[in-house]
Amino acid sequence: MSLLKSAHGGNTREAAAWLGIAPEQLLDFSANINPLGMPALVKRAIIDNLQRAEHYPDVDYHHLHQALAQHHQIPAAWILAGNGETEAIFTLVKGLKPRHAMVVTPGFAEYRRALRWGECAVHEFALSEEDDWQLTDAILDALTSDLDCLFLCTPNNPTGLLPDRDLLQAIAQRCRVLEIALILDEAFLDFIPAEPGFIPVLKDNPHIWVLRSLTKFYAIPGLRLGYLVNSDEQAVARMRAQQMPWSINTFAALAGELVLDDAAYREATFRWLKEEGGRFYQRLSELPGLKVYPGQANYLLLRSDRELQWAMLERHILIRSCANYPGLDERYYRVAIRGQEENNRLLAGLSGVLSGTTPAD
Repeated sequence: MSLLKSAHGGNTREAAAWLGIAPEQLLDFSANINPLGMPALVKRAIIDNLQRAEHYPDVDYHHLHQALAQHHQIPAAWILAGNGETEAIFTLVKGLKPRHAMVVTPGFAEYRRALRWGECAVHEFALSEEDDWQLTDAILDALTSDLDCLFLCTPNNPTGLLPDRDLLQAIAQRCRVLEIALILDEAFLDFIPAEPGFIPVLKDNPHIWVLRSLTKFYAIPGLRLGYLVNSDEQAVARMRAQQMPWSINTFAALAGELVLDDAAYREATFRWLKEEGGRFYQRLSELPGLKVYPGQANYLLLRSDRELQWAMLERHILIRSCANYPGLDERYYRVAIRGQEENNRLLAGLSGVLSGTTPAD
């Protein structure tokens, strides 16, 4: 089982406490954040606009919604921004009020938690190790008329695998026929440059809700910024009525107004993930006793019969145990893809663990 109580990655405070060291001494591979760091134009904008903290944000976040709308070429009334994608998940569940919902396992924990807060019966569709954790068309038969909604993470977390586009379209069509709200979590889709996601087809599919995050790709998890998109403007307005006022801080809203225009940052990210991500995947795959799944986002799922989390913590490297994901167990771990030097430290650490080498003091 996982050594840590946190249901998510990035809890360096708890991990460091186990070792009796400062959190800054840990190399964190448990949180999937772009290693390029916060875009320079966002840092500069925050510094130049510190006085904005003395005033309330615009309660409607007009400029932020306009920037998101322009980026996706859709009406601003289709969009509701929030304090991270997780807030959007809870707002959506509160607004939809489902009685029977399906989640895919393994998958992101906050769907289930939001649904249970809403007193919803949660039904599971289990991915299979025999299918290498990839979604198959078996889910189509599992979609029945008693369901109110289906949560799908594309690409999935923690596997990093993206379902086939034809399968997703078949799922969307079946959900339409059965009047099931299809909620597509595209939090990590920005890391896959050739994938448009489902926002471009929402006009003809009002039963589909898309969740997006800006915190992972643009390395601003401390600011918290995400949004949901749906083509039914009245439905989005009802969601807006469920949301707390001023849920987004001034600097998160400012970041969201700026980052989507930073084409140079996006291109640099794509180059890093193609080059360093490809090298990292190959080197991990060469380690004996380790299975690596071919994720397409900025993280990879690993399987090993060796206990890796504590062994890597002894080397001051934090990886994400996936033992608390339904459907997985203590053999599974998730690691972020970071910069070359940091990735090399992880590779050396894993090589030492898997070969039985004792870490140096």
